[in-house]
Amino acid sequence: MNEQTRYLPAPQIDSALRDDIRLLGRTLGEVIQACEGKAVYQTIETLRRTAVQLRRTSQQEDAALLEQKVKALKAPGANAVARAFSYFLHLYNIAEDHNQKISQRQTQLSGDGPLPGSLRHVIGKLRDQGIGAGKIRKSLEQACLVPVLTAHPTEVQRKSTLDLHRHIAQALAQRDLPLTPDEQRASDEALTGYIATLWQTRMLRYSRLTVGDEIDNALSYYRSTFLHAIPRLYRDLSRLLDKDAGSPFGPLPKPVAAFLRMGSWIGGDRDGNPNVDAGTLRHALLRQATVLFEYYLKEFYLLGTELSMSTLLIDASPDLMALSDASVDTSPHREDEPYRRALIQIYARVAATAQNLTGQPLARRKTAQAEPYVDPDELAADLRTVADSLVTHHATPVARLRLNLLQHAVATFGFHLATVDLRQSSDVHERVLDELFSRASVTLDGKPVRYQELGEDDRIRLLRSELAQARPLSSPWLAYSEETARELEILRAAAEVRSRYGKLAVRQTIVSHTESVSDLLEVMVLQQEAGLLSHPDLPIEPGDGLMVVPLFETIPDLENGPAIMAQWLDYPEVKARVRKAQSGVQEVMLGYSDSNKDGGYLTSNWSLYQAEHALIDVFKARRLRLRLFHGRGGTVGRGGGSTYEAILAQPPGTVDGQMRLTEQGEVIQSKYKDAEVGRSHLDLLVSATLEASLSGQDGSSHQADDTCLGTYGPLMAHLSAQAMRSYRGLVYETDGFERYFFNATPIQEISGLNIGSRPASRKKNPTINDLRAIPWGFSWAQCRLLLPGWFGVGSALHDYLENGTSGQPRSRSARLAQLRTMAAEWPFFNTTLSNMEMVLSKVDLHIAARYAELVPDAKLRKNIFERIRTEYALTREILQEINQRELLADNPQLVASLQERFAYIDPLNYLQVEVLRRFRAGQQQRSQANAVANERLQRAIHLTINGIAAGLRNTG
Repeated sequence: MNEQTRYLPAPQIDSALRDDIRLLGRTLGEVIQACEGKAVYQTIETLRRTAVQLRRTSQQEDAALLEQKVKALKAPGANAVARAFSYFLHLYNIAEDHNQKISQRQTQLSGDGPLPGSLRHVIGKLRDQGIGAGKIRKSLEQACLVPVLTAHPTEVQRKSTLDLHRHIAQALAQRDLPLTPDEQRASDEALTGYIATLWQTRMLRYSRLTVGDEIDNALSYYRSTFLHAIPRLYRDLSRLLDKDAGSPFGPLPKPVAAFLRMGSWIGGDRDGNPNVDAGTLRHALLRQATVLFEYYLKEFYLLGTELSMSTLLIDASPDLMALSDASVDTSPHREDEPYRRALIQIYARVAATAQNLTGQPLARRKTAQAEPYVDPDELAADLRTVADSLVTHHATPVARLRLNLLQHAVATFGFHLATVDLRQSSDVHERVLDELFSRASVTLDGKPVRYQELGEDDRIRLLRSELAQARPLSSPWLAYSEETARELEILRAAAEVRSRYGKLAVRQTIVSHTESVSDLLEVMVLQQEAGLLSHPDLPIEPGDGLMVVPLFETIPDLENGPAIMAQWLDYPEVKARVRKAQSGVQEVMLGYSDSNKDGGYLTSNWSLYQAEHALIDVFKARRLRLRLFHGRGGTVGRGGGSTYEAILAQPPGTVDGQMRLTEQGEVIQSKYKDAEVGRSHLDLLVSATLEASLSGQDGSSHQADDTCLGTYGPLMAHLSAQAMRSYRGLVYETDGFERYFFNATPIQEISGLNIGSRPASRKKNPTINDLRAIPWGFSWAQCRLLLPGWFGVGSALHDYLENGTSGQPRSRSARLAQLRTMAAEWPFFNTTLSNMEMVLSKVDLHIAARYAELVPDAKLRKNIFERIRTEYALTREILQEINQRELLADNPQLVASLQERFAYIDPLNYLQVEVLRRFRAGQQQRSQANAVANERLQRAIHLTINGIAAGLRNTG
């Protein structure tokens, strides 16, 4: 792509959005001028105008001028510039989100029908296909949909900053109301006050997050979003499926089954994180229960104040009166108010339950002693008694106010709030069992067991034998290595918290790097050792033990996964456990990150798709249900893109009401920052799952997908092989590429951001192989190449168009027509190209070339960057040829938004390159003065990383 034409004319952003952006930008400018002085403000403003002019004209002299002005910045000014542009991008995001909410609301008010992707839209679509409410309800009874929050470190914002974002968003929303002059003045003052606080709040963390910090950060989203949005979603869905829901005094809508729940890895994911142990698991569940019971106690208190009905005016059911008569309330003022008396009793019991489970007095008011609830079902029964009495005695509208939402909350969150998964690498389990077998003097064929030296068949034989006997492997009288002791302790802690908070508290244990059946059997043996599995001679109860979930990550793992699952599910003891303890459902996790880092974008997507198809066949043959757990991240290279489109593009039969998916890093803040935005994303998730599970049940979708796979599968396999060859040829087979990567990206400096408790690499002096997939994607986004999301695809498509392959059309024009048809007919291929198109639109070769200049070896720099430049031009050109349009020409609003953002991201990129150059040069000089300067430069680097991440909205 010609660098002089990289800036294309773009449509203007919406006028209301532009007004909000100008308001926030102007206010930020006033704050900077007041706090930092006119000179600093003028420097920032000059850079801003130069960057805007560059985006409008695309003249090389403008780019040179911007670069020259950035290079002239002194250290203090560099930090102020980095903060200013970063905070403007934060404010841009707030304005864009605010206007998206308004746009969605205006669409709903227009009367043009429900929003595409909304629950109302999808249920109407299903009804048009003859799928009624009864069938949908029945499907939901067997469904399981779980967004799983993880602590993967790609959220660069501090919680203090995110809290201020919420305040600014609320102040901005208030301005949409008709305001009196005094109200307008107060609104202006509030907005200025919050933005001034933002400017004067430290943007960076000076110490690394602990696991406890990550737990608390995640729980803030429950307070702001999930505890409010999910019950409302259930209420609205129940209404949509109830034909009598229109009558205000009719019965409450029949509740749908609690199919949507929350999950978490925070506190239980110890794969590569030495800071996670039994203590963090106990702490995670304790904090979750504390947040949940604080919510319950507040809501039950308010409910009690609302239910003021008097028996002098209404009747109440015998069950309600019995609940009232048993109340701890003795006030004569409420003798005729049975609902309040009943709620005081419920409140007292919830307070006692909270005290029992958390060890803390969480009650908002002093209560008499009462028996704690045994489990959430007992609490739900009392709420049902209150609701039934209200409905029977003409008070259904009262029950709809708060009580009905509380019923949905209890059904969803229980006493645990969210299920915490355990996760560990298979090699750790292997070492632990090697020690246990050795210390217990276990023999196999009369010889002492050296587990790590056994072949796969002998391992399986030994492990299955161990599962059949009850005698323990470990002894309280023996001392074990730290690793073995930690692993046994966390499994025992899992048994403990399940006993305390319920079996939903911990349900899965995920095995990273699953490469064989023994990797899964090992975890069953360890569970048995920790008391999680029932005695081998006793019947298997529902919910017994933790589901062992394989995680297939690399390309070879994905290829071998279906055969491993077939072998696993054919063992009688495993099949019995799946049927009886897991209700016939077995989960399989697919890793998007490592497969992409391993094989590149196209091969990763194709391997995932093939693995899903093969897994369907494995499970169908055994009459078991497959639940896929998608390890998606934020960037396209890690499974990002539209969740709605991604779910609909899954192979038919893979969803079937069963899905878990990770929500990571900045994606959590983007999707779930408040109850309104969170509800919108949860709607999309539920709607897509319903549509993918129920639409086309006549077999048409299966037939269409099978046809596409049969027709285009061989070609896709060819393209995948070519793309992987190109990708691995650059990343793993080019001499010096590793040096290029570590010099031309801020990967080394990212580790100092303190954005997570887990190390960025598995080793102290990492290679690309050792580097985690998350910082790999993070780094390429920072230097505006986003290489994991496209590299290799252009070469594969170009080679096919120019040279063809056996069994395919002979002419280039016919092959191009075939690719166009393939994109039109096959959702998988269409979504793959669509996500890549978005990534390509964010690439900027001119800026990336500045990062390449950080590579000391000129020959290496030129060789690798030219290969990247050539591949990008090829990929972009062929994608436009297939789509028959410029990039994103079908989405002018996104183009407009990106172009507006780039004018503020570009200066941060130029500044990042400059401070990286200074910092790395300074590291070679040793003096006290230089150490201070380097610290300031490092802070500037981290500020630019923060701003670029906020601007691109794709950090990891």
